[in-house]
Amino acid sequence: METSTTLWKVLWDHDPNGLLVLDEQLHIKLVNRAFCRMFKTDSTTLAGRPAQDLLGDVSDFQQALQEQMEIIGHEETYPQFNLHARKVIFPVPDEKVVAGIFVDMTSEWKQRQELQELKRQAIQEVRQVVDKQMSVAQEIAGLLGETTAETKVCLLRLLEMLRREDAS
Repeated sequence: METSTTLWKVLWDHDPNGLLVLDEQLHIKLVNRAFCRMFKTDSTTLAGRPAQDLLGDVSDFQQALQEQMEIIGHEETYPQFNLHARKVIFPVPDEKVVAGIFVDMTSEWKQRQELQELKRQAIQEVRQVVDKQMSVAQEIAGLLGETTAETKVCLLRLLEMLRREDAS
């Protein structure tokens, strides 16, 4: 029995995901090192504190506890910790607690944000190029129209002169 307890302790301490356990009042009972690293704190300052003080909105934990249901894949950004995490939240009815697994998705999220920004910039640049091309095309069309009109006037004068010459 002690070996399995030791094994679970080792797994808990070395899990790269942030692990959090809240009691029925949504106060912090347990956290692992990865959670402390993600939220830039230590377990001694968290024990017994309302989770809302650290996480802000804890309605998903409340819902999981009240409805005895799992909430999987909910993503949330914690800007004050420079963290974007995917959460898995589930109740542990026998213990009357709710647990959360926080998977750090910050680098992937930043890459998605950067890609979105690049797309936005590319679209803006394409619009500017198209607008410039349209402006140049309109200018060229205007110049062609002017020169065509001038050519027509000159040709009509020439035809008129030739017609008068033939008439005389």
